[in-house]
Amino acid sequence: MFDEMMNKLQATGIIPVVVLNDVEDALPLGERLMRGGLPAAEVTFRTEAAEESIRRLAKAYPDMLVGAGTVLTCEQADRAIDAGARFIVSPGFNPKVSEYVMEKGVPMTPGVCTPTEIEAAMSLGLDVLKFFPAEPSGGLKMLKAMCAAYVRLRFMPTGGINADNVRDYLKYDKILACGGSWMVSGSLIKEKQFDRIEELVREAAGIVREIRG
Repeated sequence: MFDEMMNKLQATGIIPVVVLNDVEDALPLGERLMRGGLPAAEVTFRTEAAEESIRRLAKAYPDMLVGAGTVLTCEQADRAIDAGARFIVSPGFNPKVSEYVMEKGVPMTPGVCTPTEIEAAMSLGLDVLKFFPAEPSGGLKMLKAMCAAYVRLRFMPTGGINADNVRDYLKYDKILACGGSWMVSGSLIKEKQFDRIEELVREAAGIVREIRG
């Protein structure tokens, strides 16, 4: 299950990181992500609408890679998985939460930004990690420096990734996929600018095709 999910995330290339404050925005957003060519969403689990939004997206779009981000506790992981989340992402490395999710057989991608955190995650058998916050932590230069020591790992950088720098990240062979919110910004969702979101999603999907074919 883990390898299959990672392969699908890699094929998608850019994973929209979504903050939903209103569950009624979930399905219109999901439709635009599917039509635009990025059939994935990391729904951040820091709003009251997150759990129900994941449930609606998972039910309406079974082919979409719906995951939960900003998962900080085992209780949140349970709620996200029960709602239909197919992968779990956390901003940092919490061994208790990571082990809990892994024991449930659900792909887990914890956040790291130092060699110490990387090695702690590796001790659990994890080999796909979230580099977060990517740009404030040194960006691609920092990631390449760390990867020199950890050649078997792959990363999903998130934080400061945008249309201007995502190409450079995607060209690096240690990048599984990039997390980004520029095409699904909170202001666009709040203003119901779903047509504009679809335009930005199409542009992002085009970048993936440009770099990865």
